[in-house]
Amino acid sequence: MKEVLRFDNVSMHYHSQQGETVALEKVTFSIREGEFVAIIGPSGCGKTTLLSLAAGLLSPTHGKVITQGCSFGYMLQKDELFPWRTIEKNIFLPLEIKGKNTPEARARAAALAEKYGLGQFLKNYPSSLSGGMRQRAALIRTLSLDPDILLLDEPFSALDYQTRLTVCDDVYKIIREEKKTALLITHDISEAISVADRIFVLSKRPAKILSEHLLSFPESEPLKRRENQEFSLWFEMLWKELNV
Repeated sequence: MKEVLRFDNVSMHYHSQQGETVALEKVTFSIREGEFVAIIGPSGCGKTTLLSLAAGLLSPTHGKVITQGCSFGYMLQKDELFPWRTIEKNIFLPLEIKGKNTPEARARAAALAEKYGLGQFLKNYPSSLSGGMRQRAALIRTLSLDPDILLLDEPFSALDYQTRLTVCDDVYKIIREEKKTALLITHDISEAISVADRIFVLSKRPAKILSEHLLSFPESEPLKRRENQEFSLWFEMLWKELNV
C-alpha cells in the first residue's frame, strides 16, 4: 500500500501574550492507503492539532506534513447539522461550498444516504432523527465530496455509551465499504482498539510518539473485536502506556 500521509519530524508551537506553548515535538509517523489509524493520548496533549495540521488548517513550526495531493474530509465531535436544513440539504452543503453542486454529485451523495439507511429521511429535519442517525448523516455529508482521507475528531464522544457502540460499528463499516483511509483521534482506548489497524500512543504535552502498535484481530467489526479475549490484553497494555 502506498503512503498517503506523512508527518516528518513535525513540531508545533503556539504563541500568545502569556508566552510559547509547545503542542507537538518532533512527531514522525505515516499512514498508508486504506488504513484505519488511531491516535490516542491524554486530554490536551495535541491530538486535534495533529488533525488540523493534516488538513492544512495549520502549518507546522518545524518539519513537514506531506499529503501526496490527497483530499480530506473532516468529521467533528458533534454532527453540527444545520437545524433549518433538511438532511438532504445538509448532506449537499459541502458540494455547495466547494462549487461542486452538480446533478451528478448530488445523485452520488443521495445514493450514499440510501445505501446506508437514510434514504427515507432525506426530507426530514435533524431534530426528528436520533443521535446515531444524525452522526451517520454527518459522515455521509463528509463523504459527499469523495475525500481520499477521513479525519475523525472523536466523532462519537457526544453520544451516550450504547449509541456510541452502535454508531462506531456503523461508521467503521461505511468507511471500510467505501475503501477510505481514516485517521481517528480519541482518548477512548477501547474505541481505538475496536477500529484501528494501527495505534499510535502520544505522550503528555508537548506530545511525542511513545509507541506504535499493529493490531491483528481475526474479527474486523468493532463489536466483535470487543468480544475477543485479546481485547482486554490490548486495553491493559495501552492503559499502562498512557499512565506511566
